[in-house]
Formats: sequence, C-alpha cells, structure tokens
Amino acid sequence: MEMKEVELLQVQRVIGNNVVMAQGGTNGKEYVLLGKGIGFAVKGSGTIEANDPRIEKRFKLEDREQWSQYESLMEDFDPKVMHITDEIISYISASKPGKLNDKIYLALPSHIQFTVYRLRNGMDIINPFLQETKLCFPEEFEIASKAAEMISEAFSVHVPEDEVGFLTYHVYSAVSNVPVGQLVKASNIVNQLLELIQQEKKVTFRQGSMSHVRLMLHLRYSLERILQDTKVDNPFVNHIRLEYREEYLLAKRLGKVMESELGKPVPEEEICYIAMHLYRLYRTTN
Repeated sequence: MEMKEVELLQVQRVIGNNVVMAQGGTNGKEYVLLGKGIGFAVKGSGTIEANDPRIEKRFKLEDREQWSQYESLMEDFDPKVMHITDEIISYISASKPGKLNDKIYLALPSHIQFTVYRLRNGMDIINPFLQETKLCFPEEFEIASKAAEMISEAFSVHVPEDEVGFLTYHVYSAVSNVPVGQLVKASNIVNQLLELIQQEKKVTFRQGSMSHVRLMLHLRYSLERILQDTKVDNPFVNHIRLEYREEYLLAKRLGKVMESELGKPVPEEEICYIAMHLYRLYRTTN
C-alpha cells in the first residue's frame, strides 16, 4: 500500500509559545498556526507536519477578514509581550480547564501591548463598566487581577483596576467563546437601560446598592439569554401584565431598546421578568 506523503510546513518565525508563522504545504501559502505550546515544540526543528495534532487553529494570511487586524501587529509584537501572554494563558488554562477560544492567542497580546504603551505614556485607562464587570464575572475578574500583577511586574508599570476590568473581558471571552466586542456591546446596552429607568422613574441608583446590583445583573443575564437564544419559562406572565402595569409598560420600552441594539426579538417571558424586577426595585429605592 502506497504511503501518503506527509505535508510539511516550513517554520518562518516562532512568535510565542502558542503562535508560529509557517509556510508551505501543497500551495506554498503562509499561515499562522495556533496551539498550546506549539512554538516551544517547534523551536529548532524548522518544520512541522500540517496535520500535527498540536495545531489547534490555522489562519491563512490571505483570509483578510480574520487576519488583517493582526497582520501588522504580528511583526511588531514585543517578544516580552508574547512571553507574558504565554504565562497568562497558562494561568487561565489552569484556573479554567477546557479548550480556550483560539482568538485569545492573538487578541490578548495585542491588547497587552497597547495597554503597556498607554501606561508608559501616561494615558488614562477609564472603564465605565468596571463595577458591572466585577459583579457579573467575579471568577474571571480574579484571574484578570492576577494577570494584571504579572503585567505590572514584567513591564514595571502600575496596572489600574479599570484595566483589570478590560482584561476580564478577554478571560471571559476565552473560556466562554463570547466575542469581546459582544461583551462590550452588552455592557453599553445595560448602561443605556439603567439610564432610561432612572429618567423614567426619576430615581438615582446608589452605586452598589442591593437593588441596583440585582437589577443590573438581571438585565445582563437577560441580554446573554437573548444573544444565545436561550428560552426562559415564566409562569407569571399574565399575572405580571395585570398587576404590574406601570412596570410592564416600562419593561416593554426597555425591550424595544434591546431589540433595536441586538437585532433580535425579546421574548414576552423576558419582558415580564424585567417588569417583576422593576416592581421590586421601585419598592426599595423610594
């Protein structure tokens, strides 16, 4: 039986322990190969088999949609940034077992490099979603805090808590496969909804109060369910419509904002859950 020839890729550059640039195969194309420990494994070998099980993801350089945002950065990545990224990814893997989203291998060093640049140049990092992030993703925030310590130590910069909040998005995205952009968008929508509630009811939330936190978390989880098409059962729909009319009407308005921003319908069950939480909120903020 004739043995099939193994397709070899020529390693062009080891960018980090988890990222390698390579060329070759049947078409001579350039690739970025991602995989845990792949850079460490191919150092000095010069080639890697195209079907090597350590390759978790392979980007073609001509796949501009995926690649264009990273191509110029790859050449400019500080080796020190790649080293600390490898350490942080290992820490995330140890803290949250399971396969990480491949995009972290490129998105995280890109983020760290820009953050270090900003901190070294005295540019402020302001995170309007910090409190919400700490509350919604406490485990990921803890991991991000450790990552911030590692960055601080490696680059002799002070990483503020606002930046820990942004790092939390990258950690959560890596373990949940929810894109960072989607997380930021959801946070923006929650802020919009809270603002609308305050205007409508002429109340000002006490930051961190139990009623404020409860409502904020519920809105966040509602958005997550809508984005992921997760259905909820609410046996009190008719009761809520009749008994909490004022809150139900406001919840409908909030639902319209969510629909407009997400481009997805908001189920009546979610509207009624929001109305229920508004009813509770109004009785604790007055």
